[in-house]
Amino acid sequence: MHIGVFGAAPDTSNHGVTALGRSSAVSLRSRLPDLPVVLFDNSSTSAAPDHDGIGRCGARTSRRVWDAHTWARIRLAMRVPFPPNPAASLLKRAIAFCDISGGDSFTDLYGPWRYLSINQPKNFALKHRIPLILLPQTYGPFQDSALRDDASRLCRGAARAWARDARSFEILKDLLGDAFDPEKHKLGVDVAFLLPKAEPPEEALPDALLAAVTNGLPLIGVNISGLIYNDPAAARDRYGFKADYRELAVALVRWLLEQDDGDVVLVPHVLAPRGLAESDPAANDAVVRELAAMAGGRLHVLPPTLDASQTKWVISRCSWFCGTRMHATIAALSSGVSTATTSYSDKARGVFEGCGMGEAVIDPRRLDTHASLEAIQSVYLRRQELGQELARGLPPVLRTAEWQMDEIAECIRGLAAACEASSAAGRG
Repeated sequence: MHIGVFGAAPDTSNHGVTALGRSSAVSLRSRLPDLPVVLFDNSSTSAAPDHDGIGRCGARTSRRVWDAHTWARIRLAMRVPFPPNPAASLLKRAIAFCDISGGDSFTDLYGPWRYLSINQPKNFALKHRIPLILLPQTYGPFQDSALRDDASRLCRGAARAWARDARSFEILKDLLGDAFDPEKHKLGVDVAFLLPKAEPPEEALPDALLAAVTNGLPLIGVNISGLIYNDPAAARDRYGFKADYRELAVALVRWLLEQDDGDVVLVPHVLAPRGLAESDPAANDAVVRELAAMAGGRLHVLPPTLDASQTKWVISRCSWFCGTRMHATIAALSSGVSTATTSYSDKARGVFEGCGMGEAVIDPRRLDTHASLEAIQSVYLRRQELGQELARGLPPVLRTAEWQMDEIAECIRGLAAACEASSAAGRG
């Protein structure tokens, strides 16, 4: 038997998704050491458990019907067992499906194809009577009534369901209707608060950045979203930005360099290749080209070769952090770093409010470029005061993060015991 974790594939370019998967897997393994964890990803292979007892296996939505690791072939293998399908065999042996939907993809905002893809594991679990546990995540919004009804069906069929913020918890309750049960459906926090840090090898960091990180020099971290920076027209049209994000990002980094003698490090969190709209490294390159002459060697870029835990370690060494990608800011908040966010999503507000840092949320949909910059500057100048608020607000969040994993592990422990008892009865 094993625990299957879905919706947080470790083979994407998104550190946030990786953080969700790694945090979930490590937390479950620490509580259930006798049950291996398998992270299901987008590959066409399987990998044996690593030194932490965490394995990997491909199970993905694709039109490549010849690939045994696609959901279409897996479903076929459940009806026609020959030739053997390694992914289907592994899926059948799961004691539970723990599904996190990419953190915020249990919605129809990204279209019906994405909705179908993210919910393949949920549908498989319900059809084959494998207990489904919805890990802490965002629910909705739903614009299509038919897809909303389908989401309601999935939530009602889950053995347990957790929301990661109060707004999503209300949507979850609405989806459940009269099936809501406070013993099964609960409010938690983002599991990435538990992502472990890992110090990168010295050779992985440029010499100047290594000196700033390891010698205790003042260091400020900034995460710039490539999705917004590289396509400002989409930011205006799709998300309703009032602020010019490119202008805001460059102005902020320039101001931080002028403000004091500390260094600034640009921290990519979605490592899509340069040339793609989502690429944080491409956005960082553009900012460096703009500011290199005035930076005097004090502007650094974190290499995209670092993994999510190593990136969190660098973020934890910053004296202040400002990010747009939500899980970049969670890496900072969970490390006790005074943090601000330029966010165009209400999900970030819930996370920051939960840590007592609601004042550090700047919304470029409501503020123009000048007002957004002034708001961030105000948060920076109050960083010590707000850091004290975080010091008071973070411990309850971390306790909740541990408590929710205790509860989820206890649920899985009960499922494993029931399965063992059933098997013993069958043998008898």
